[in-house]
Amino acid sequence: MNGTTALRDGVRDVYSSIAQQTARHLPFPTGRALAEDLGYPSTLLDTIPATSVEGFCGISNVSLFARIPAGATVLDLGAGAGLDTLIAARRTGEQGKVIAIDFSAEMAGRARLAAAEMRAANVNVYLTDAEQLPIKDASIDVALINGIFNLNPYREQIFSELSRVLKTGGSVYAAELVLTGPLPAESQNSAADWFT
Repeated sequence: MNGTTALRDGVRDVYSSIAQQTARHLPFPTGRALAEDLGYPSTLLDTIPATSVEGFCGISNVSLFARIPAGATVLDLGAGAGLDTLIAARRTGEQGKVIAIDFSAEMAGRARLAAAEMRAANVNVYLTDAEQLPIKDASIDVALINGIFNLNPYREQIFSELSRVLKTGGSVYAAELVLTGPLPAESQNSAADWFT
């Protein structure tokens, strides 16, 4: 197994353990407390299934600041447990749709369950990698990305896929953690330091 594959498997294992709520010592905060810290109103979170809220692992409230017109087709790339997916589903309305993508079966399962609990018929959840989207060319109006680029070594392919699926004039709203200085060489490809 090469280093890139090992890193991806390590990231998937961490997110899967969060979804299963078996993680003991996480390298970052999760759940409702994190969502509230990032500016998701508690009154809004009260209306979203706990299945989704308690599995939240984002870094921003991207689904709140994004412009999501009624009737839009929205991509939630790296959807996790589906918090941004469900918010986007409300914002785009019954005439729109949201396609949620995640690479963790456990997270995708949470998102599906939460969508069913909320009766969000305009949501489809897919278990796949961000660089291999099961989406038609030029079919997405708005893409939401809440912190996946720093966790995926295949960034160039992800950008290529986003370019392929986004309509002309479509929008991408992304939040990401950014280093303010270079990592030491020994940390750059270390799974132990991936989340720090």
